[in-house]
Amino acid sequence: MARIAVFNQKGGVGKTTTALNLAAALARRNARLLLVDLDPQAHLSAVHGQALGEVDRSVFAFYQNGRPLSELEIDWEGIGRLIPAHAELIKVDSVFGKGPTILNRLNQGLNDLGTDRDERQVVIDCCPFLGVLSLNAVFAADRLLVPISSDFLALRGAMQVDRTLKALEPVLKRRVERRYVLTRFDRRRNMSYEIQQRLQEQFGEAVCETVISENVAVAEAPALNKDVFSHAAGSRGAQDYAALADELAAKGFL
Repeated sequence: MARIAVFNQKGGVGKTTTALNLAAALARRNARLLLVDLDPQAHLSAVHGQALGEVDRSVFAFYQNGRPLSELEIDWEGIGRLIPAHAELIKVDSVFGKGPTILNRLNQGLNDLGTDRDERQVVIDCCPFLGVLSLNAVFAADRLLVPISSDFLALRGAMQVDRTLKALEPVLKRRVERRYVLTRFDRRRNMSYEIQQRLQEQFGEAVCETVISENVAVAEAPALNKDVFSHAAGSRGAQDYAALADELAAKGFL
């Protein structure tokens, strides 16, 4: 079971959009997918369109009541399965503290899914701040994908993510492999290319060659409860996310 957490401590960088469309791209490569929405804003669950919205059927019930993750999964046609979020997740930090047991909770829950689910790839959509939920994702993940929108504040956010991960390595006793992907890339603006150059200077080969272009279809799809492929398969956005999946697979990240 390969696990990818999509994480950035800065909001508005295309985190949920990337989690959704990367999962959709992988599903089109015949991968078996499980998406986990760990964001109290529940944007990924909202895109699903039929996520129940009941707190006891969300991932909060896993933390609060110890319900197995297998009981919380729902179908997502064309993609795989989803464990939805709920606004009550915002309470996790204050209720459960930050001890090792809670930080490893998601990791253990995914381990408990059993051998019949081991072949699935797990994509975790994280909340845009460092807390118990994001740390759960980092502790559970094999890989981190860090979306960075093409602006200078997002570049600073990427450096903050890197510092955070380096600080966690002594606790994790391993290095979490990560890749940085530029999103909302506007090819008409010199600033996009400047951000790309600075990112490559900072992180080298960890920066994806594929960029996700600023694209109307990518922006429209969530409002229609669709991923970009089911909304506009021929769009530049769909091509970009397909290329991202191909690149990550070719380089052994998936």
